Amino acid sequence: QVQLVESGGGSVQAGGSLKLSCAVTPYTVGIYCMGWFRQVPGKEREGIGVIANDYSPIYTDSAKGRFTISQNNAKNTIYLEMSSLKPEDTAMYYCAAARAGWLWCRSRAAKPSDFTYWGQGTQVTVSS
Repeated sequence: QVQLVESGGGSVQAGGSLKLSCAVTPYTVGIYCMGWFRQVPGKEREGIGVIANDYSPIYTDSAKGRFTISQNNAKNTIYLEMSSLKPEDTAMYYCAAARAGWLWCRSRAAKPSDFTYWGQGTQVTVSS
């Protein structure tokens, strides 16, 4: 059973930065497509981006420019670095995984329903 554990959320003022982490167990390079998503209560889950193997991440249009996804295979962890945060970035942030390669993964940045495994989420609150 795949387990995902997010961390790094918190409260930050507008313009600030945060780096979220997602620890994946068990984790085998080349097996999983990983994604970051976020959700505000009452709204649909929104895609941020995906990453798999050593390919460059793919981002949704709304995430380009301020969000950076990376991975550290040695630590079984993926990251989401967020900068120039805005109050509208306030949300619960989730990482997700699917047992799939890059060909499948690269078109899934905006498709949370296609992912099988989910973490519990980490809250990010941006104040003005």
